[in-house]
Amino acid sequence: MRKIIFITGTSTGFGRLMTITLAKAGHTVVAGMRGTTEKNMMVAKELAELPNVDVVEIDVVSDESVTKAFEKTLSKHGRIDVLVNNAALSGFGLLEAYSLDRIRQLFEVNFYGVIRTYQAVLPAMRKAKSGLIINITSGASGHTLPFMIPYLASKFCVESITEGIQEELAQFGIENVSIQPGVYPTEMNTGVKSGVLSDKPEITAAYEPKATEMFEALGAGLFGKMAEFKMDPQVIADGVLALIEMKDGTRPLRYPLDAIAEGTDREFIEARAEIKSRWLSKYNA
Repeated sequence: MRKIIFITGTSTGFGRLMTITLAKAGHTVVAGMRGTTEKNMMVAKELAELPNVDVVEIDVVSDESVTKAFEKTLSKHGRIDVLVNNAALSGFGLLEAYSLDRIRQLFEVNFYGVIRTYQAVLPAMRKAKSGLIINITSGASGHTLPFMIPYLASKFCVESITEGIQEELAQFGIENVSIQPGVYPTEMNTGVKSGVLSDKPEITAAYEPKATEMFEALGAGLFGKMAEFKMDPQVIADGVLALIEMKDGTRPLRYPLDAIAEGTDREFIEARAEIKSRWLSKYNA
């Protein structure tokens, strides 16, 4: 069945690939992005020329922009079957060297942006008693790493949304899934798209030279593995398509797509679910 799919953050990376992949599969894609008449005008025009694609202006940090984008989509198409929360900012730096304003900037997009889109789409999905919401998080969303604490904290918060709201929405037939990518060569990771970096260099200096040594080792490990395993961002777009085409009620809560993890990501998810089940049994006894 042809779906109406709203995707945020479609100007680059996973979002652009998802738009192309899902449209080619015959679905109608509403490609949401900022700056459709400004900095992203060229990619907006490129995507809008594809069959089955509508491009919509949306800035997930703005209540007004999110409301307007979803109202426009519902007015034109009558429904939204699938929402993919893909828009995000990355960030690197020592936690102490981050100002609160920089951390808030990350959370406005990565966390509050997701809540805004949920609240915009849920009334229509509840009325239809059907829907699928896919949240793009991170392969490290269940734990954390140095130099990425605010970023990974924001992604872990989205994991919390996905897990908790799954039961809240069950009565309406609305499913929620988090896709947990590993490290892929998208603009977010190659440096083409700037992230929200720590902004207190005087604090960073106090951690030297150890901080630079640790950061470079971490980066070499992550990006070395990315090259070794030939990580292809198309895997994530194909994963979204696979989830959409699964039978309702059969989709997993978490969908890890990280070849580098060699299955340990799935082990982590399964162990976490099993421990939670036992924990809940103690409280509900």
